[in-house]
Amino acid sequence: MAKVAPEGLITALDIGSSKVSALIAQKGDGGELVVLGTGQRESRGVKRGYIADMKATETAVREAVEQAERIAGLNIEDVWVSFSAGGLLSDIVKLEVDLGGHRVEQSDVDALLKAGRNAIDPGALMVMHAQPMRYSLDGLGGVRDPMGLHADRLGVEIHVVATEGSPVRNLDLCVRSAHLEVKSIIAAPVATGLACLSEEERELGVALVEIGAGVTNVSVFANGVLTGLASIAMGAADITDDVASAFGTGRSQAERLKCFYGSANMSPRDNHDMIDVAPVRPDEDAEGTRITRAQLIAVIRQRLDRLMAEIQKELRKLHFDDPVGRQVVLTGGGAELKGIADYAQQALGRTVRVGRARGLTALPEAHSGPGFATLAGLAMFAASDPVDLRAIQPTHQVVTRPSPMAMLQRLMAAFRTNY
Repeated sequence: MAKVAPEGLITALDIGSSKVSALIAQKGDGGELVVLGTGQRESRGVKRGYIADMKATETAVREAVEQAERIAGLNIEDVWVSFSAGGLLSDIVKLEVDLGGHRVEQSDVDALLKAGRNAIDPGALMVMHAQPMRYSLDGLGGVRDPMGLHADRLGVEIHVVATEGSPVRNLDLCVRSAHLEVKSIIAAPVATGLACLSEEERELGVALVEIGAGVTNVSVFANGVLTGLASIAMGAADITDDVASAFGTGRSQAERLKCFYGSANMSPRDNHDMIDVAPVRPDEDAEGTRITRAQLIAVIRQRLDRLMAEIQKELRKLHFDDPVGRQVVLTGGGAELKGIADYAQQALGRTVRVGRARGLTALPEAHSGPGFATLAGLAMFAASDPVDLRAIQPTHQVVTRPSPMAMLQRLMAAFRTNY
């Protein structure tokens, strides 16, 4: 029989358009995260990152978690869940308070964070993250711990991620319907960046492109934080559909063709390698077709060309313009396509690598690829025990300078413009 979950256990749940995956981990004696069990099921109720069939998604969640529980030999009660649908908005709020030259004390920091909590009012949007990232003293930024230092002005930079409320509430309801308590719902790019990017990469500036089944998320990191987000309603499942449509076969066969024979790059030999394609209905009278590997790759590259053009467009909008020293990291299930890093490097004109989760002990090989980076990042995010201003009770005290409402108005304006 499964045991009751011990203290310090972390369960991550990634609900995507193609799969639902769960991971149970626990902190080791040295602070490392040790994976105890994993589970995975096909996702049938999620479209483009949004819950479209509550019952089907709930069943997949329940089965994925139960599989992880059986492997770990534990019963879990609460989970950290990822949110990967479009509509995420990210920005930095900057606030300052007067100190009068005295040393920074804990009460000063508390007052500043309370002011930040009071200022966050996104209106119709839902705040998913409101995390203090770093402090400033008399305009000098990048201060990690201001305690004990003298200053006339103490400031803080707060990373805010907001989105529509209804899709998040649907996700929360779906998980709770599977008899699981939701500890927190995390924006997928925040978790994925934690798993795939080093602290130095986030400081220098890097773009993270997560190619999921139905959605491609483009996020830009600079100065250690997520500074911009964009979502493209296109992903690896669209490549599968293109293959199925082009060669008259079913989705499952098209996915197999893509994974086993597909590539983002073409060679002269591909014109001679022949592939058998099963018909949509394997009836007695139905006959399959034979295609060259070059034909398959041509269909794959057509969709990739469109996707890379959209990614390039979003990178420009996010002011990720200078190609010198600005790396792109590909992750997500779509990043498992053969040769995609070399292809993307040519298409985007930048250094590109495939990002995989790191920092977890005993992670199974089957769950160590780029398609499971968000799952690992969720566990790492939970283990870091981040400070979130939403946990601070709001007050009526206003001590900020200047007002941060301009940022929130920009969030609302951007949301109305794009959606």
